[in-house]
Amino acid sequence: MSDLDVQVPTAFDPFAEANAEDSGAGAGSKNYVHVRVQQRNGRKSLTTVQGLKKDYSYNKILKDLKKEFCCNGTVVQDPELGQVIQLQGDQRKNVATFLVQVIYNAILYCHAY
Repeated sequence: MSDLDVQVPTAFDPFAEANAEDSGAGAGSKNYVHVRVQQRNGRKSLTTVQGLKKDYSYNKILKDLKKEFCCNGTVVQDPELGQVIQLQGDQRKNVATFLVQVIYNAILYCHAY
C-alpha cells in the first residue's frame, strides 16, 4: 500500500467563479432574463419572466405576449425581484423565442438610425 501514490481529489467548487464575479460587481450586473414554469393544481402551470431591463414597458410586452400566445397574464410587483410577468400555461419556449426576436429586432432598429 505504501508503494501506491494515492491522490485525494481536491475540493472543486463549481460556483467559485460565479461567486467571485458576483462579489466584485453589483447585483444585476449580468443581464439575464429568467423564464421559469411553476406547477399549479394538476396540469395547470404558470410561466414567469423576470430580469427584463427597466427601460422596457412591461405592460406592452405583456400585451403582445397575451395576443401572440392566446393566454392570460399579469405583471406582478415583487419586493425582492422587481416586476415579474406571469403567463398562464407552459409558455417557456414561446416566450424565449418571442423575446429574442422582438428585443433583437428592436435593438437593431435603434442602432440602424
